Amino acid sequence: MLEPVMFTGGLYKHDLVVELVEDLGGYILQKNVTQTEIILLILVPSEDLAALQGLAKELRGELVRAPLAGTEVAVVTPTLAIHHLPHTACDIAEYLRRHGSKTNMLGLARGVGREIAQINEYETALINEHDAAVFIFGNFRDCIIKKESLYRNMSVPVVVTGGPEVDSKDLPYAFEYVSSIGRVAHRARKATEIGSLDRIVEAVGRALDKTRAAISKDPLTTSPPRIMDAVREQVPDIEFSYSPLPIALNLNGIRVKLPYEAYKDAVKAVTFDEGVKLGEIATVMPSRMKDYILVRILPASETGFVF
Repeated sequence: MLEPVMFTGGLYKHDLVVELVEDLGGYILQKNVTQTEIILLILVPSEDLAALQGLAKELRGELVRAPLAGTEVAVVTPTLAIHHLPHTACDIAEYLRRHGSKTNMLGLARGVGREIAQINEYETALINEHDAAVFIFGNFRDCIIKKESLYRNMSVPVVVTGGPEVDSKDLPYAFEYVSSIGRVAHRARKATEIGSLDRIVEAVGRALDKTRAAISKDPLTTSPPRIMDAVREQVPDIEFSYSPLPIALNLNGIRVKLPYEAYKDAVKAVTFDEGVKLGEIATVMPSRMKDYILVRILPASETGFVF
């Protein structure tokens, strides 16, 4: 099982970290350089984590667990209208990105009204393509409880946020509820507001860890980062994608941001060193997001092997 971690340290000799991760069979997901400091989002085998910790200590760097690395999270608001899309939604999406997640913001078409709020099949399927979802509600307890119908049929864990305190028993379909995040007319700056954002990150991290634990019981045939590297090498047109992140990682696959009809055969034909083609170990289907390609890796119980 690959462990998601974040290395923060000096730019000097950071290539030693990169080389060690590659030698251990891990992956560098993201590299951010700010003058003399570097931040690396890494996936490394759990059994080899001690070796990376030793090198980080030697280089006077910091290595912390980053459960959001290599995941996609949907940030959902009832509508895109101004009274449902306050600064809070942007703060949450940005804060999740800072901790390693790829976030997509979604406003529902019919989310207005406590009694008449709805979510359609397309929106449900789109949210379910993510690894987790954060539903952002307002300051009224009764409204938060009655709008559970919006996420009742989600197959991914849902973290609900709102202003008042709400007993978890009143939200049986939510993975967790985080309070003190209501509608505010300013960006989060105070320590208490940043603390609330930290609690959301922690809740989403726990939800993702639960998904990882479920996947580990029936491991995937191969890891999503390996598929990502193979697609990048064998489908060169991915470099011409206008998206800032042409290949998005999920816990159980990847999203390739190329037109489905034009590139589905090329993606299915991606071949690994073991002689196995991607179409043999994964389901390649159209995504609900802009006709992209969605790849879902089959578990070992279906293919009979792991590599």
